[in-house]
Amino acid sequence: MKDIILQTKGLTKKYGSFTALDRVDMTVRKGNIYGLIGRNGAGKTTLMKTVTGLTEKTAGEYEMFSAKGSNIFKEKGRIGCLIENPAFFGNMTAYNNLKYYAIQKGITDMKKIDSALETVRLTEVRDKKFKTFSLGMKQRLGIAFALMDDPDFVILDEPINGLDPIGISELRETFSRMCSERGVTMMISSHILSELYMVANRFLFIDKGRALKEMTRDELDVECMRCTVIHTDSTKKAASVIEGSFGVKDYKVIDSSEIRIYDNRITACELNKELVRHDIGVSALFESGITLEEYFKSLVGGNE
Repeated sequence: MKDIILQTKGLTKKYGSFTALDRVDMTVRKGNIYGLIGRNGAGKTTLMKTVTGLTEKTAGEYEMFSAKGSNIFKEKGRIGCLIENPAFFGNMTAYNNLKYYAIQKGITDMKKIDSALETVRLTEVRDKKFKTFSLGMKQRLGIAFALMDDPDFVILDEPINGLDPIGISELRETFSRMCSERGVTMMISSHILSELYMVANRFLFIDKGRALKEMTRDELDVECMRCTVIHTDSTKKAASVIEGSFGVKDYKVIDSSEIRIYDNRITACELNKELVRHDIGVSALFESGITLEEYFKSLVGGNE
């Protein structure tokens, strides 16, 4: 499909007997700010290096811009990546640092430097030395480095790591502009879900090299949202009671046996009585809802 920027199938990377990526399937679509979330050492950086060609895959396959195999090579020019921070020079200005790397990249149109600086809102400090920059400004200069080639797809490894809330907010605005003004699709990694949640709209949870779950932000909200969960032998009848007896429409049928109600006006006791009165079997009824961190831990099975 034309809107698929990157798709992997069974992507595997081994270093000797160690499996860094284990049959990973994922899909990044045009316009996504795609979040890779996992603990340190989970395989996020290896995944990024593999799809950008910085390391060779061991098995599986991946497509980029509908190209695969040897045809991917010419599409790599449409990617901007910041996986390992470039060694910016402290005594050089922001502009001259980017100019140095532009020459290394073979970029001849130096207007692209100012365009990249404008996107990350560093135009006013273009002539200030890198050593005077805050951590957030340094991160944004790194992103400007990734933008100089006018990429369609930008891959960033841990760009929000260590930033304070203001720095994260500034980067979130930067990412939004990159998508809206430049039409850029992004893949961003982090080991802190609450921070990545603020910038991404689609997520892949990864642990020990394995893809655990791929979901949208809306789906993640549903998983974590406070709600009343019903396990019943007839979701159809239960839904009829929920709407007919209580006038509630804010609920979701999860599968053939589970319903989640997001309207907090109904008590579990009232709900149970009404379902039983209508001869609807209820095997479980409880309050649910967890934090982003708790959800992350429940997926990876350990402490972050």
